[in-house]
Amino acid sequence: MKRYIAVAVGMIGIGFAETRLLENATLIDGTGRAPVPNSAVLIVDGRIKYAGPKAGLKTPPRQNLERIDLKGKYIMPGIMNMHGHLGNTVGLVQDPKNFTKANLNKQLATYARNGVTSVVSMGSDQPVVFDVRAEQRTARPRTSRIFTAYRGFTGKGGYPTTAMGMKGVPYEVSTKAEVEKYVNELATQKVDLVKIWVDDHLGREQKISMELCKAIIENAHKHNLKVAAHIFYLDDAKKLVSYGLDGLAHSVRDKPVDAELINMMKSKGAWQLAATITREMSMFVYAHPEKLLADPLFLSNVDKEVVDTLRTPAYQKKAGSDKDFGKWPGFAETAKKNLKKLVDSGVKFSYGTDTGPPARFSGYFEHWEMELMAESGLTPMQIVESFSKHAANFLGVSKDLGTIEEGHWADLVVLRKNPLENIRNAREIDAVYIAGNHIR
Repeated sequence: MKRYIAVAVGMIGIGFAETRLLENATLIDGTGRAPVPNSAVLIVDGRIKYAGPKAGLKTPPRQNLERIDLKGKYIMPGIMNMHGHLGNTVGLVQDPKNFTKANLNKQLATYARNGVTSVVSMGSDQPVVFDVRAEQRTARPRTSRIFTAYRGFTGKGGYPTTAMGMKGVPYEVSTKAEVEKYVNELATQKVDLVKIWVDDHLGREQKISMELCKAIIENAHKHNLKVAAHIFYLDDAKKLVSYGLDGLAHSVRDKPVDAELINMMKSKGAWQLAATITREMSMFVYAHPEKLLADPLFLSNVDKEVVDTLRTPAYQKKAGSDKDFGKWPGFAETAKKNLKKLVDSGVKFSYGTDTGPPARFSGYFEHWEMELMAESGLTPMQIVESFSKHAANFLGVSKDLGTIEEGHWADLVVLRKNPLENIRNAREIDAVYIAGNHIR
């Protein structure tokens, strides 16, 4: 049964509180319930006091009540990106030296402008991330909210430490004692989750041992910390889930997922945390980027100097010179098929993009990821739930974030078109609110 709680504003005792009423839009609250036409969302000091049919809200006239008529528009939850990388990239160059507060806030503002109201930074952060996170959590943020794994784990000299700008970024471990030491350090810093990179980059790199992965998972769980893993291979996914891994931070891409993995994920409660299909697309799209470079949303989110570089024949030739270049389109298709199969089988899932590294552009890729999820066979409602209700549930913040319901922070996006008719309409942003702050 649908339940909506009517609130009489005059009874709340809000005094000089900041009070805003978004009215007459169609509300898509992220819970999976049917959209509510002619809705009302009442926001007091950044939190939602009512969300539902306008007829259920009794609102006497008040001097301090700001009423915003959204007739013909749509309200959906803010996008929670469960896989990003913050602060290390400027232009097309990744370097830990770039991880400044100014660069971090610039990227968070780009996310927010595009409706991404929360982002999980997956293991490549610097200490300043904790300062910004603390500032956000003691106030009402005006940029995308940070959740951080701080530094992820790999083996000594393991992937991704040989990638540009990644040496010294993850913890490189070779013993269980090192694992315990660093997990204790992460727990002291109150990270939001723990990250492991488990990949050999198609045989080119050193991969962390499964023995160390098991130790990381066990030590993290002692501190009630969830663990997500960068994976590529089906066999690795099976082993990690058998050890108690909480989330796959990418789709399995080497082969189709099978019943063994599906049953194991369901029985152990492991998540397909993010499909990151755009990550696979970024491995080959820039060899022939004409369609991308003609997209107004892409051009509005990427610096002109970077766009100019992407247009050059030299860059496009380099993008197509990878010895495994011909494999990436197939890996992308496998990622899409595996996402659909897992979702259809009842595996828990959410949403993420792996944006932040060079040529994985924050803001734009989040909308492209939705379109690729739709191409995979997911419905628009499933996609909305993936970046709202499901994401908040994995992070354990569903009392405050994720859906547009009473008591939650008002992190939401106003759209000019209906995203449930076509998820591409999520691009049609009219306004973005984070903690009730109107930031676009």
